[in-house]
Amino acid sequence: MGSFVSVIVVTYNSSSFVEETLNSISQQTWPDIELIITDDCSTDNTVSICHEWIKANGHRFVSTEIIGSKINTGVAANANRGLKRAGGQWLCFPAGDDGLKRDCIADNIRWVNEHPEIRVLFSAVDIYQNTFSKENYIKTTPTEPFNPNSIMYPGRTVQSQYRQLLVSDRIHYTPSLFIHRETLLSVGSFDERFKLLEDYPLWLNLTRNGHKLHFMNKVTVNYRQHRAAINNNSNKLLINPNYFSQEAFRRIYIYPNIPIDIKLNCQYQWMVSQLFRLPFFNKDIPANRCLHSAFTIYLNPFKYFVKFRKMLNRNLQKNELYN
Repeated sequence: MGSFVSVIVVTYNSSSFVEETLNSISQQTWPDIELIITDDCSTDNTVSICHEWIKANGHRFVSTEIIGSKINTGVAANANRGLKRAGGQWLCFPAGDDGLKRDCIADNIRWVNEHPEIRVLFSAVDIYQNTFSKENYIKTTPTEPFNPNSIMYPGRTVQSQYRQLLVSDRIHYTPSLFIHRETLLSVGSFDERFKLLEDYPLWLNLTRNGHKLHFMNKVTVNYRQHRAAINNNSNKLLINPNYFSQEAFRRIYIYPNIPIDIKLNCQYQWMVSQLFRLPFFNKDIPANRCLHSAFTIYLNPFKYFVKFRKMLNRNLQKNELYN
């Protein structure tokens, strides 16, 4: 296994931003980097831009490779193609519109060397609108990573992290992932059954298999919000459309592993959400927000049942699945 770090750039129609992403990798203070670009059948000129960029800058890296696909397979399969070619002991997976801070890899390597028990590491992310310029800065996430309720709270066990993740995906700084290659392989890599959901299943698989998620309180990545992003919600929708395509994921990963009352509560919310598939009702306006709250909170019988169970059983008040 190489002593270098493998940076796997996951691209799809990234022509507007990929050169900036690649420049941020070449400017890393860490010297030994394997660069892999894996493209998911882009319909723009992303791949040709990458080829031209590597011709001019490839000498900076231990090795470079561009992997293409004849069909669009989804983010998980695209990331797995890069993973299969990676030779580094440690990996990171920036998208073709992200940017790495100059010391990103050096900071991650120093941290895992100082804490040899770590196999999965996250850090903070700066979020920008469209461009990585000061005036377009939105916020840094997470805001309170070590709050007692946070999944990254230092005293939290990996079992507690898993239970928290069963309730919801609490990690909104995915681009900062820095992961040990063999650890990722040991949990089956990215689950390709879910084309646009590569991260949440991975967090569940890691924690379920005893791999604790750790956090370094330093900003290492720039994340870009823009109209062309796959997870874009710039149209101010009440419910992100991705939610409607994730019920199959919940049937496999969530429902079999949670108590029946929590399961019924989740399924009720899914059923009610179908109303908000309609374009008018999914507009994020006060009337729709009130309607959504009425159905999912005040008229939800299972929410009251869960609350009643917590009142009768004090042990449930400390259980992550009930909070």
